[in-house]
Amino acid sequence: MNNESNSYFSVRHRFSAYLSPWPENQPLPSESELKGMLPLGLQLISEVKAMEANCLLQLRNLDDEARTVVDYLKLQSRKIDLVLQYVLEQQPNEGDKCIGQQFGGSGIQIIGDTQLELGKQYRVTLHIKDALLSMLCIAQCISSTPMSGSGNQQAGFESELEFSQILDEDIEQLVKASLNVQQKQLQQRKKDNQNKSR
Repeated sequence: MNNESNSYFSVRHRFSAYLSPWPENQPLPSESELKGMLPLGLQLISEVKAMEANCLLQLRNLDDEARTVVDYLKLQSRKIDLVLQYVLEQQPNEGDKCIGQQFGGSGIQIIGDTQLELGKQYRVTLHIKDALLSMLCIAQCISSTPMSGSGNQQAGFESELEFSQILDEDIEQLVKASLNVQQKQLQQRKKDNQNKSR
């Protein structure tokens, strides 16, 4: 993982994450080993996304008359993504389920029932439903603090993880998704402000 990813923008947004500790005596996987670790469903969605991106890139060169075809193909692509995402969410995931609350190209912030160990590596499976993203990566815990609940009740632990090993295409997808989510949030805020001023 290169240091340039540390400067990636992140956005607050809910998603699902599944964490399991990476064995301490085992070196981190290489990029090709990480690809080999992908469950069949994640491999499938990864290949579909890559084909989609390549195809849409070529379609951009078409003239305005072809825009209807392009829009139709985007709709078909989205339908396939939705079905794949649904199927993936039904599959059993390895690790403890956590609630994601922030993501970006360099890492994630989650809420879980247990405190994570600082400096420890975790195998992480992410499902960001609104962005139709699912991926597998290795991330290191850089902070894990207790959250205060109502009264004396423990509300869980807020943890921040930085990606240690992640596929380049997944970083690209996360960056695009974070920008899209931010754009939607800004549009919603603008709409809410307009409604208030009426």
